[in-house]
Amino acid sequence: MISLDPFLLSRLPSSARLLIALSGGLDSTALLHWLSQYRGIDKARLHAMHVHHGLHSDADQWAAQCQRFCSVIGVPMQIVNVDVARDGGEGLEAAARKARYAAFATAMNDDDVLVTAHHRDDQAETFLLRALRASGPDGLASMRPWRRFGSGWHWRPLLDVPRSGLLAHAREHGLAWVDDPSNADTAHDRNFLRQRVMPLLRERWPQVDAAFARSAALSAGAVELLADEDADALASARTADGHALSTDALKQLPVARRARVLRHWIAALGLPSLPAEGVAQIESQLLVAQHDTQAEFAWSGAIIRRWRDVLHVDLERDPLPADWRMEWDGTSPLRLPTGDVLRLESLVAFEAWHIVHARQGGGRIVLPGRDHSHSLKHVLQELGVPPWQRERLPLLSDASGELLAIGDLAYSAGFDAWLRQHDARVAWIKAGD
Repeated sequence: MISLDPFLLSRLPSSARLLIALSGGLDSTALLHWLSQYRGIDKARLHAMHVHHGLHSDADQWAAQCQRFCSVIGVPMQIVNVDVARDGGEGLEAAARKARYAAFATAMNDDDVLVTAHHRDDQAETFLLRALRASGPDGLASMRPWRRFGSGWHWRPLLDVPRSGLLAHAREHGLAWVDDPSNADTAHDRNFLRQRVMPLLRERWPQVDAAFARSAALSAGAVELLADEDADALASARTADGHALSTDALKQLPVARRARVLRHWIAALGLPSLPAEGVAQIESQLLVAQHDTQAEFAWSGAIIRRWRDVLHVDLERDPLPADWRMEWDGTSPLRLPTGDVLRLESLVAFEAWHIVHARQGGGRIVLPGRDHSHSLKHVLQELGVPPWQRERLPLLSDASGELLAIGDLAYSAGFDAWLRQHDARVAWIKAGD
């Protein structure tokens, strides 16, 4: 039996498009068919989307079956082809999921609602997987029925519905669906739980799915109670840079609270989830490191560093090649090899070609209001620029080699006067900002 929680149904934006993720499998097929018949939702709001990963020889047939099914029930559908990265180190299953959700996010308009067919059995498996990975309350809360996603929302209306209910609906209405053979491959953790572990647990405890799902819901409730205090603690440790936290403020927090703050901080920046090992490394090395050292921890393409009395976190980024140089007149933005962009925000261009280049050691600059020059190293130290940012910092010099600008952090006296005269500024836009 499929039913909707009235409370969750009431949260749907009144005129939002419902974008149903349709794989062609049992779960999504039953969900879309049921929604198309549900009197509480205007059928005109329903749109289906099939993501074609191209990973299986029958992928074209699956897409065609989805199209035929949507034509029969009168729901418009779009097919989106994606390229799945096979060399990202995260495994093919995770890479396909990442590509799929990126496609959904791209297809969504403001306040659209992505609807997926995750059910109670999926929730139980997720809870057990998280428990096996030693997750805390946030992880054990597993999948939430309602959350922000892309420019809209993500709704999982079936988390209280067992898969047997979807199967009964599909059989009652004579629905056809595809079976992805990869779901039988027990080399994947979730498939191993689904095929081998959960059936064994059900023999002893028939209500195991409901019990795990209930534990996930209780964990979610506990997380909600902790959320306000987590937010206050995070605010107390913030600096003017959203990617940096004060180590002194963090040390004032209890260890358990500190771990939660670090995870929420990193998640809010859209970076990969901080693993338990990362929390341990921060506790044992970064927070106790000496003021003049550069302790760090890297994971999944992200890195957190201790410098002075601050923790800095970001994606790992390549330095600007030491021998890179480029002429620039400021008429159009200049894309750097790092992916950063240098832009002159002005109605006029430079009066002569300038050179953009990497830092190569040495260099001096006369700052506004000063009567003598300072070494570039001294200026960077005075500005508090971390060493790893100095490696990707673009410098601007004139044809004679005089240093005019250090990214958008500092200008020479003469260049500053020219910028002011023309109501202009140089902007150094970092990749990802």
